[in-house]
Amino acid sequence: MPTIIEKIAGGSAGEFIRISPKHIMTHDNTSAVMGKFNSIGAKKIHNPKQPVFAIDHDIQNKSESNLGKYAKIEKFAADQGVDFYPAGTGISHQVMIERGYVTPGSMVVGSDSHSNIYGALGALGTPVVRTDAASIWAIGETWWQVPKQARVWLRGKPLPGVVGKDVIIALCGLFNNDEVLNHAIEFAGDGVAYLSMEDRMTISNMTTEWGALAGVFPFDETLRGWLTDRAEWLQVRRTPRYTPEDVQEWWSNKHESDDDSVYSIELELDLATVIPHVSGPDHVKVMRALPEIEQEKMKVNKAYLLSCTNARIEDLVAASEVVEGKHIADGVDFYVAAASETIQEQAEQLGVWQKLESAGATFLPPGCGTCIGLGEGTLEDGEIGISATNRNFKGRMGSREAKAYLASPAVVAASAVNGYISAPTTYEDIAPTGKVLTKTIPNVVSTGGVEIIDGFPKQVNGRVLWLPMDNMNTDGIYSGEMTYKDDVTEQEMGDAAMCNYDPDFKDIATEGDIVVSGLNFGTGSSREQAATCLKVRGIPCVIASSFSETYKRNAINNGFLVIDCPDFVNHLRVTLGSDGLTIVGGEIIIDFTTATIKSGGNEFQFAPLGPVPQEVIVAGGAEAVVAQKL
Repeated sequence: MPTIIEKIAGGSAGEFIRISPKHIMTHDNTSAVMGKFNSIGAKKIHNPKQPVFAIDHDIQNKSESNLGKYAKIEKFAADQGVDFYPAGTGISHQVMIERGYVTPGSMVVGSDSHSNIYGALGALGTPVVRTDAASIWAIGETWWQVPKQARVWLRGKPLPGVVGKDVIIALCGLFNNDEVLNHAIEFAGDGVAYLSMEDRMTISNMTTEWGALAGVFPFDETLRGWLTDRAEWLQVRRTPRYTPEDVQEWWSNKHESDDDSVYSIELELDLATVIPHVSGPDHVKVMRALPEIEQEKMKVNKAYLLSCTNARIEDLVAASEVVEGKHIADGVDFYVAAASETIQEQAEQLGVWQKLESAGATFLPPGCGTCIGLGEGTLEDGEIGISATNRNFKGRMGSREAKAYLASPAVVAASAVNGYISAPTTYEDIAPTGKVLTKTIPNVVSTGGVEIIDGFPKQVNGRVLWLPMDNMNTDGIYSGEMTYKDDVTEQEMGDAAMCNYDPDFKDIATEGDIVVSGLNFGTGSSREQAATCLKVRGIPCVIASSFSETYKRNAINNGFLVIDCPDFVNHLRVTLGSDGLTIVGGEIIIDFTTATIKSGGNEFQFAPLGPVPQEVIVAGGAEAVVAQKL
């Protein structure tokens, strides 16, 4: 009865297992992983064929320090025998896919939150954190808890012009109450056959923004044909990581879910009812139909066609067809970057690049750049951006006083030409139709006593800092402009904690305060500093209704406590309200022996912390655990 995801992982939902993924990808953060690798005491990478280094995030930064960092990564790769792709090759996820590292039925992980994209190829793609990456380098494996399973049925045929970006925006907007939070999603249904591989990559990529840990498509004829073509391309490039014969063998032995597989939730979306929508501003799960927002003629200052989400050849062609024979509106900057150098070469050969250039596009190198707020073209105070990227969190793409909306490449191009958010063609204003088919009842928390191992605190007490926000993202907790600075001191890291969310946080928070927030805390990027910045600030733990699993993993791996307690959060919503960004509350006591939070005369129960997280916390983090194994 296992699902395809459980078969690939080798364990059942909820089970803690050891995983040895086929590949582990790191990008600019390779230097940080190197630091962890060295601090563990490791000298030699366990399996040099397992890691892949692909530089992509801050490639427009030509400073001596950044170029020096890249040079150290390249030398380390050469010394260890690891495949290395320099700046300008392309976005790491695209490199992993087009260079043949991702294959159906394999598990491929990356130290980046958008590693879900590998699920488009029938693989189990999921993010791990930097500590996990160092562990895999050192001993070839790390720990993983197999997530709950969700199945999403895609029914019917999409309308002309509707693409994968529209589908995932519809899913994020329709099911925006944590329905798939920390689940592994399996896509199914007759509608899948109508989705191109580019569509599937976009959807799998943005299951991250939906809150999921993986988004896996079936191994069908569409994927089979794509893999065969890719195998031939790899042979021409003399890097035959797989051949057409390999594809046929995988097809003959492909993984499929059993008929009696069990899912925590099943959802359905009628693709025939999906029209172009935009997400935003500031939140991915807020969607608006194009016909509605178009009437407002909302002026845009900048438009972006780039990122690992939407910068492949199909995306560039769609945009070029919209702008052909036209010019970008006055006062609008249209930034374009291909997902890889090979895609840019293909676009140039097809004349697509020339159409975009004639329309007035500004080209950027193949990389992440503006998507994470780095390099040329970031949003400034008061500006509005329309983007084909995956995130529009406040401050992510530049100023926190700017607003960003997400849309498909064609909508981005039309908006750039018209000067306001608009579609390239007229659509009837219809609402997407979706529903929850099945949903299981969550387990009741045990009320028994909790065994506490030596060294783990029995109680923690402190003043509450209530942050009344759901989906607190890691850009808000620790800004992107700080993320790739390797020379930041602990003092500077602590001072930067939460400042992109609330600039006054550093003046309010004192050592020993306990941060409490809403649903899905730590969503977004996998940057581990979003956990460690609070730890070095002197915050003993974070309590939330729920957490992004990647954030929780980062926290535990770095010896930082996080606690799910929705009842306590709901209590604070009533007693402290939401009038402010950081609201100071009273003292609370967290009792780990009874798994309760005591506030005044009230007690709130949370799931007991078992021996695995306790052991990591006591050891001071997962690095110490790996060091013991070495």
